[in-house]
Amino acid sequence: MRALSMTLIASAVLIAGCHDQTAPRDLTPPAAPRGFYSVTGDQSVTLRWLGNTEADLSGYRVYMGDCASGSACPYTRVGSTTATSITLGGLVNGQTRYFAVSAVDRAGNESDLSYDTVSDTPRPAGAGRVLTDVDTTPSTSGYDFSAYVVRPWNDPSTDMYFQISSGVARMVCPFTDTDIQDAGYATTLDAVDFAPSLGWSATGTVELIPWHCYVVRIGGVVANYAKFRVTGVTAGQVVFDWAYQTDPGNRQLKSRPSDEAQRERRTVAHVKGGERGNRI
Repeated sequence: MRALSMTLIASAVLIAGCHDQTAPRDLTPPAAPRGFYSVTGDQSVTLRWLGNTEADLSGYRVYMGDCASGSACPYTRVGSTTATSITLGGLVNGQTRYFAVSAVDRAGNESDLSYDTVSDTPRPAGAGRVLTDVDTTPSTSGYDFSAYVVRPWNDPSTDMYFQISSGVARMVCPFTDTDIQDAGYATTLDAVDFAPSLGWSATGTVELIPWHCYVVRIGGVVANYAKFRVTGVTAGQVVFDWAYQTDPGNRQLKSRPSDEAQRERRTVAHVKGGERGNRI
């Protein structure tokens, strides 16, 4: 009986050994993430993409580089996440960086980098800026985007000023080198992330509507772009959030040189105690 038992055990081990083969290792990487894009921030950028559908997906790796491609443009890994978005901070305003994202599965296989060429240039931003009506408190009615400060309406560095005209709140750009347009209702300041090339107000003025975003183009041959979102309007003041792209010509929403030529005022610009600009 003992001999029979040992024979049966040996047979069972032999049979088990025939089936105890190591499973093939997973060597198939996930697909590269799709729909990759960026949202510009102040010393930061938020990156977003569509989620991968692989069942064994583990997460994503995020990369940053100085240029788009080539041996001179190595991408450095700067973060990882299991979500489909990430915010990178500590960036330099006015400095363009390129970004990519890859997908990783549980076996450690990594996909190709995302195929979309995504670059972003962080820019200064602020919230809760207040301007007063030019007819009641002219010394705090204007705003200088390049210095991020409130100025008098008639200061040579003022890019725009606030005015109540016939009961209508409006923003006026007093110089011919500055244009403005209403970009429409927006849930956040960053809902408008790129300056258009057309659609500027012919008079340099816009009616101010709460929760609307406005885009401003400042400069001659090479312009700087800014935006602001109105968060409140009263009879005496306007409150808005703002952002200013310091990189000249960059529409991703520089300080004005101190030696630039004198700016030319619009003929329709407000004159204290005299002619006022046209309503639109």
